[in-house]
Amino acid sequence: MTSPVRRIAALCALTAALAGLSACGAAPDPAPPTAARPAPSGSVPSSRPPTLAPGPAGLTPVFEHGARSGPGRTVALTFDADMTADQGPRAAAGERFDNPGLIEALRTLKVPATVFMTGRWAEQYPSQARSIGRDPLFEVANHSYSHYAFTGDCYGLPTVAADRMRSDVERAYDALRRAGVPDAMPYFRFPGGCYDRDALKALSGTGVTAVQWDVVSGDAFATDADAVIQQVMDGVKPGSVVVLHCTRSAAPTTERVVRAVVPRLRAQGYRFVRVSELIGTARARR
Repeated sequence: MTSPVRRIAALCALTAALAGLSACGAAPDPAPPTAARPAPSGSVPSSRPPTLAPGPAGLTPVFEHGARSGPGRTVALTFDADMTADQGPRAAAGERFDNPGLIEALRTLKVPATVFMTGRWAEQYPSQARSIGRDPLFEVANHSYSHYAFTGDCYGLPTVAADRMRSDVERAYDALRRAGVPDAMPYFRFPGGCYDRDALKALSGTGVTAVQWDVVSGDAFATDADAVIQQVMDGVKPGSVVVLHCTRSAAPTTERVVRAVVPRLRAQGYRFVRVSELIGTARARR
């Protein structure tokens, strides 16, 4: 079994490399409907998807995994669509930050999933962002605009100033909307998974729930798909949130991994859900 340190190291390699280069036939699984993104003002319409209540002093709540017990086994596959604002020239030169084959695999396997999309990715691939955002199988959530870190020490990533953190999240929602994803979820994933109390405080009042994970797939820069497959299978528990990537140049094995782990986990009795269902269930149990 791969150690937790090595699992985290694989994910950190992705964020560090992105910083150094320019700144990171089965039956469908049912899932709840989506609703509108949070308004920039931080108001929370009654029709919005489930979120967690703010923490002490109104801090942005953090969700890592769903319930470990209860009826049925559920697991959420999540995919980070990473791209920094200054990687456009590399994309223009032919580097692929998208992964259409992965999205097609999820559709073929009928796997609900949550895609945490940077605003820059949506701007680079607007037709794909729109297609994913309008597909009822998926939900799109916020992964910042430029994949810059929200803490001062996050694997070498450039940082967002504290007074610009909230506007960075809002800018990402605006970019998603312009790309044709008007109903992005009120969920936010910190670039690199790095956050502290100041970052949570900066996003207080936006209405978002910060979504982390409990299973690092290790797909970042992996060339051995079998090792990634085993790492996911070893790590998944009921209610798990698995972090993978929708960035072909940085995670070339992910499609193969998904095509392998989905039938294996289904054979173990797991049902695939989007993050919104895990959060909704967790909230109902409180």
